Order: sequence, then structure tokens, then C-alpha cells
Amino acid sequence: MAPPRPGARPLDEALEELVLGAPRRYTRSQVSEAAGLDLDEARRLWRALGFPEAADGDVLFTERDLDAVRLMTRLTDAGVLEPDVREAVARAVAQSMSRLAEWQVGMLVRVIEAQHGTVTPEGAQEIAAAALPGLEELQNYVWRRHLAAAVRRMLVPVERADATGTWPLVVGFADMVGFTRATRRRSTAELGEMIERFGSTTTEVIADGHGRIVKTVGDEVLFVADAVGDGAGIALALLDRVRTEPALPDLRIGLATGPVLVRYGDVYGEVVNIAARLTAHARPGSVLVDRGMADALTGDPRYALRPLRSVAVRGYRHLHPWLLERSATAE
Repeated sequence: MAPPRPGARPLDEALEELVLGAPRRYTRSQVSEAAGLDLDEARRLWRALGFPEAADGDVLFTERDLDAVRLMTRLTDAGVLEPDVREAVARAVAQSMSRLAEWQVGMLVRVIEAQHGTVTPEGAQEIAAAALPGLEELQNYVWRRHLAAAVRRMLVPVERADATGTWPLVVGFADMVGFTRATRRRSTAELGEMIERFGSTTTEVIADGHGRIVKTVGDEVLFVADAVGDGAGIALALLDRVRTEPALPDLRIGLATGPVLVRYGDVYGEVVNIAARLTAHARPGSVLVDRGMADALTGDPRYALRPLRSVAVRGYRHLHPWLLERSATAE
């Protein structure tokens, strides 16, 4: 690689400026003062976004950072973004965006390696310049689509929410059995294929079943559904689909239903805890459900339920599981 021309910026700095959309110009103190934001608040927001602490005098911030902080301040002043939830919103957005950014960079690296064999700063800069506008436009489209779907879910069935802000939902966990052993036996390429297949398979099945993925954590996916029948159908469809995927190990699934607190894209409450405990207790290739699911599915000709012995799990001394299967008439 030829040395940089005298006075030319290092390529990594040029690449960073290309991605950020503007050069670094401001310290945190300058951004806080210009945006009318308390300096301690600025520090907390920066950490909430998932970035490491930096000295107040470091020149890290661009014009876009200043615009973002000003916008956040205006939204707070207008009552749209309450001060006590601002950091929580920042954390929720940052966690999703961080994973998305890591995935996108990994994807671009694979594209470059497939075409050229190695990743150079020059190649990365060219790819970034070509790909960023399209990725940004696509992200905006997907965000608006999900925003529209979320607004519809929250506004159309308003009567389903109670005074505490909880919603009656089905919560499910689907866990890959023996994932730790599989990581030791498989090559990096095979492990990557398994993770990719798990993500694509669960996404398709859950969406087709009218459910929504809350998050995927390693070898486990957390999903929700509005209707009990939909949640049961998703669980059994996941088992069926995974059996046809040679790259994937068996799943074990736990389902529970009841009032669920929904905050910042995640779900909380006893229903979530019970679904997780049932998943840990389920045998490979099976679905366990709680009493609420069993009661709601009784009489549904599509499903068969078999009560099992109560189990003692963390937080619950007598948890009563039911084994969920398809009924003989539905097969």
C-alpha cells in the first residue's frame, strides 16, 4: 500500500467521516452548551447509547451529533420525550442499532472478501460510499413499516390494555437444544450457517403465524402473539420446520399467557418468567404450556393437551406444565 500523501488524512479517519456524515468538530461540553443540555445528562445519554466514557475535552462529535441532541431537547421540551424515559429510549434504540450495525459490517466484509480476498481501507471506503445511502433508505422504510404495525396494534384494540399498561399476550421461548456442544463440534462456517438458518427459520414461521419476535439471544428466540391459538400454532410449526432443517438441532419451547408489561420493545412480568422456566424444563422436540394456555386451548379441535407432573423450578415450587401437541384430527 502506498504511503499517504503529505497532509492527507489517514484512511480510517476518512472512512469514519464518510460513515458519520461529517467531521469531528466539537467536545462534549460544546455540544451540551449549544444544545442546552446539562453536561451530566449528556454523559449519561452517551453511556446509554452504548459508547465508552470519554474526556470532556476530546473532540469526538460532529454537526450531526449536535443536531441529534438539539432534536432530543426539543422533543423533551415539547413533552413528546419525557426526561425520565429519555435514557431508556436511548438504550433501547442503541441496542437494536448496535446489533444491526455489527451485522451490516460483517456482511460487507464478506462481500469484499468474496470479491477481492482481503479487506483494505481503500476497499472499505469504496464499499461504504456505495452501500450507505441504500442501507439508510432501506432502514428508514423498514422502520416506518414496523412503526405503522406497532401503532395499529396499540391503537386499534385499546380495550385490551388494562390500567397498569399491561397487555394480554402469549409469550414463547424457543431454545436450540445442545447449542453449546454444537459450537464445539462445528467449524466457524458451520456455526455461522446454523445461526443464520435459525434466524431465518424462526422469523418466517413466527411472522406466518401472526406473531412477533421480541429478541434473539444466542441460541434462543423470544416471541409474542396476541391470540392463544396463534401462539400454540407458532410453537408447533417451529418444531415441524426445524425437523426439515439439517443445519439445526431440535428445539424446546415454553409458552405462557396472561398480562405482560411491554416497554421499549421488550416484555416483562410473571408470564415471561413462566415461559422461560417451562422452556428450560421441556424435552427436545416438545412444547410445554402453562395453565392459562391449557385452559384457553381446551375445546380447540386443533390441539391436544396432556397434563404433566408439577415441577419445582427457580421461583416456582409447583409449576404445572401441559404438553402441547396437535390433535389426531388436525394432522
